[in-house]
Amino acid sequence: MSANVLLTSSYDFSLPKELIATHPANPRDSAKLLVYIRATDTVSHVHFWDFEKFIPEGSALIFNNTKVIKARLFGKKESGGGVELLINRAINAHDVNVYIRGKVKISTKIFFDENLEAEVKELHEDGSRVVNFYMDKKILRFEELLQIIDKIGHVPLPPYIQREDNKEDESEYQSVFAKEEGAVAAPTASLHFTKEQHERVCSKFSHAYVTLHVGSGTFKPVECDTILDHPMHSEYYDISDKAKELLDSNIPILSVGTTSTRTIEFYARNKTKQKGEANLFLHPNNKPLRVNHILTNFHLPKSTLLMLVASFVGLQKAQELYKIAIEEEYRFYSYGDAMLII
Repeated sequence: MSANVLLTSSYDFSLPKELIATHPANPRDSAKLLVYIRATDTVSHVHFWDFEKFIPEGSALIFNNTKVIKARLFGKKESGGGVELLINRAINAHDVNVYIRGKVKISTKIFFDENLEAEVKELHEDGSRVVNFYMDKKILRFEELLQIIDKIGHVPLPPYIQREDNKEDESEYQSVFAKEEGAVAAPTASLHFTKEQHERVCSKFSHAYVTLHVGSGTFKPVECDTILDHPMHSEYYDISDKAKELLDSNIPILSVGTTSTRTIEFYARNKTKQKGEANLFLHPNNKPLRVNHILTNFHLPKSTLLMLVASFVGLQKAQELYKIAIEEEYRFYSYGDAMLII
């Protein structure tokens, strides 16, 4: 890997296929945890059940309580041709941004089970589409749609988990504290917590919740030669009053996951807005202002998530840590192992 922090190629690496986790650790907290302590430049290899032993004293934890929806739908066009639709995000009460596998044009109708229909309204250059959903010819609000797709939709597993979703994924691809429906990808650092461990950590440390509805853009690799040319995707966020209070204080923050981190850091730069759309891109030339420590998974090559990790430790150290993780056979990506940077 090269050492220029602005070159996309600097964030590329080779990963043995067997290190891509296709199923979660069982139990969740048996996943491995790499702990990197910046002050002493030391690495420890433990398990996630040891996590709270490493939380710096006096820190507060911020969790993302978004809930993954069954965003993957299979339907048919009027011609009978099969179509796969992935809900990306609600734009407003009725307009929904989606990705459609299969050729469509404006006014194309797609038919699903439970008398659900979608009509294509707009075609965007990034490949996404805007649709409205109907049932019995009545336009649906997004919250009404959620109830229907919970019956007929599929868990939107990331593309690198090359298998169909199953019943296990309905609970495993969801944090134990998931509450606010709207994500199409899980905040993966959160997946390591069992209910008992989450309760234990929360009883010992100050904590609060933010909501960031993770969109499918989180998996999109950076395709420009230089990272600053990458158009960062936007996602809906909401910061609870308790989280705002912690973020406005001087208490050190341990952010659980990249999604919580992006939310906190967006707020740190736009303090008047407790909710809205966040599109912050953290990288070595745009370092965190408020988050002191981060818990995260091991991410895709050339991804904005890997660049976010490098914003905490620098490019060279991020490269070193990933090399160690591969040598030690850590499991990568959404169902994989975790890293704590303190």
